[in-house]
Amino acid sequence: MSEIKLFDKWECNVEVEDPGLKGYLNLKPVIVPKTYGRYANKQFHKSTDVNIIERLMNRLYVSGHRGKKHLLTSSQCSGKSMNAWNIMIETMEIIEKKTKKNPVEVIVRAIENAALREEITSFQMGGIMARKAVIASPQRRIDLALRMISQGSYHKTHSTRKPMARCLSDELLAAYEYDSSKSHAIREKERIEREAAGAR
Repeated sequence: MSEIKLFDKWECNVEVEDPGLKGYLNLKPVIVPKTYGRYANKQFHKSTDVNIIERLMNRLYVSGHRGKKHLLTSSQCSGKSMNAWNIMIETMEIIEKKTKKNPVEVIVRAIENAALREEITSFQMGGIMARKAVIASPQRRIDLALRMISQGSYHKTHSTRKPMARCLSDELLAAYEYDSSKSHAIREKERIEREAAGAR
């Protein structure tokens, strides 16, 4: 029996280098990354049972807005699985062409680089709102990294009119190279960690 490959093209046997994310970044081999939402209401099952490529594709359905304001519409994000698959396949082909590496490895390294370690929580102390630095849990680190990568690439489609696949590949490659001047995810990570360091 031949080895199972993602989209019948790419191998998933990639080593996770960040020890904090090893048990939460799932790379089990699948041909079609689609679980039909069967783990949506189970708190930790998405980390152990859903492939990381599928989790990134799920963020493309509705990339979301910055903060709580509806600054941009989500017109390009239609929620269609076929659209998300086409975007993901084209993105991985662009990454493979530019880096000559397995695109799954590039995406995993980009997520590891964009996963923040500290963030800020607010709580009421007497009559004021106090801010305190807290360590981010591994599952939340991955969730925030995927959110920032998808939002950064989606916002670039509005300013540059490039296709979503091109913007997503640019964002992932910039995060892979840890380039804060080009990557929205790395820039946001550094900003949040800088604020957390000031709130210790």
